[in-house]
Amino acid sequence: MPLSDTAIKNAKPKDKPYKISDEKGMFLLVNPNNSKYFRLDYRFDGKRKTLALGVYPEISLKQAREKRDDARTQITNGIDPNENRKAIKLSKADNAANSFEVLAREWFERNMTDKSESHQKRTLGMLERDVLPFLGNKPIADIKAPELLTVLRKIEERGAVESAHRTLQIFGQITRYAIATGRIDVDISQFLRGSLRPVTGGHFSAITNPKELGALLRAIDDYTGSLVVKTALQIAPLVFVRPSELRGMEWSHVDFDAKEWRYLVTKTNVQHIVPLSKQVIDAINELKPLTSHGRFVFPSERTPDGSRCMSDVALLAALRRMGFSKDEVSVHGFRATARTLLDEVLGFRPDFIEHQLAHAVRDPNGRAYNRTAHLEERRKMMQAWANYLDNLKLVGVVVPFEKAA
Repeated sequence: MPLSDTAIKNAKPKDKPYKISDEKGMFLLVNPNNSKYFRLDYRFDGKRKTLALGVYPEISLKQAREKRDDARTQITNGIDPNENRKAIKLSKADNAANSFEVLAREWFERNMTDKSESHQKRTLGMLERDVLPFLGNKPIADIKAPELLTVLRKIEERGAVESAHRTLQIFGQITRYAIATGRIDVDISQFLRGSLRPVTGGHFSAITNPKELGALLRAIDDYTGSLVVKTALQIAPLVFVRPSELRGMEWSHVDFDAKEWRYLVTKTNVQHIVPLSKQVIDAINELKPLTSHGRFVFPSERTPDGSRCMSDVALLAALRRMGFSKDEVSVHGFRATARTLLDEVLGFRPDFIEHQLAHAVRDPNGRAYNRTAHLEERRKMMQAWANYLDNLKLVGVVVPFEKAA
C-alpha cells in the first residue's frame, strides 16, 4: 500500500532502522531515534543507488513524491540524480568563490592595504554600504551594466553624486583586477561613462533627512577615536557654528552658570551668544578633566599644554573614517541641517534661526539685530533642537514634535 500521512505519523521506532515502502521506488526510513527520512531506490548504469529526498516532517509526503518524480525524469533522460545534485553544489561553490564580494575583498587586500587608514575605511565603507548588499552574492561575470547603474542611481538619489562617481571608479578597479586574474574579459564600468549626473561644486554637504541624520548622530556616538574629536563632533550639530569657531572654543568663553558661550565671530567681527543646551553642557563637562588645564576646549593632540586648538582637518578626517564622504556630510553642513529642520520640522521663526547662525538679520526698519535679540526664545529653541536630535538617535522610534508657535 502507498504511504499516507497517517501511516508516517503512526510509524514507531524499533531497535533497528526499517523501511516502509511507497510507490515507484520511494520509501520511508524509520530510525531508532524516531527520525524519518524519505529515500528513493533506483538503478543507473546497472548499479543500485539511493537518493535522499528529505526529512519528515520538514519535507511532506507530497513534496517527497514530487522530488521522486523529478529524479525519475532525470534517470529517463540519462542523468544520474545523485551526480546532478553534486554538480549543482559544486556550481554554487564556484559561484560563491567567484562572487563579486569575494573578488572585491581580494582586490582590497592586494591593492589597498598600503593606503592611508582613512582612505581604506572610506573605500571599504562605500563597498559595504552601497554595493555589496545588492551585487555581492552575484558572480562577477554575471553582473550587467544596467544592474550596476541601478546601484549607482540609488547613491545619486540620496544626493551623494560624488560618491556615485567614486563608487563607479572603485568598481572599475575591481573589474580590471578580475580581468588581470582571468575571471572576466570585459570591464562593464566603461559602458557607464556619462550615465551619472555630473559633480558640481558649491554648497557644503549637509544631511536634511531626519532618518539619515539620526544614523549620522549614532555613528558619531559610536566613534572610537579621540575623545576630544568625538565630543567636538557630538557638539557640532547641537550648536551649528562655523567649524573654525567650534575648534576655537575657549574655556574662558563658556559661562556654565548662564549656560552660554560668548565669542567673537571671525567672519563678521561681532560678538555672538550661543545658548548651551543641557546636552552640550554635559558633553563639555566630560572634557574638563582632560583639557581644562589649557586654553582650548578642543586642543590639538600635538600640543599637550592646550595652547593650540584642534586642526581644521581633525573633524573631517573622523567623518571620513566613519565612512561618510565629503559629498554626503561636512562639519559646516550642520548649519544647513539646523536651518532646514528648525524651520520645516520644529517650526521656529526663521529670524530666530538666522540670528542664531550669526547671520546679518535685519528688522523691518533696516536695523540689524544685536547679539542679545530674542535670546530667551533662542535658548528655548536650542534646547528643543538638542532634544529633537536625541530623539532622532532612537532607532525605529518616531517621536512627534509640536511645532513652535
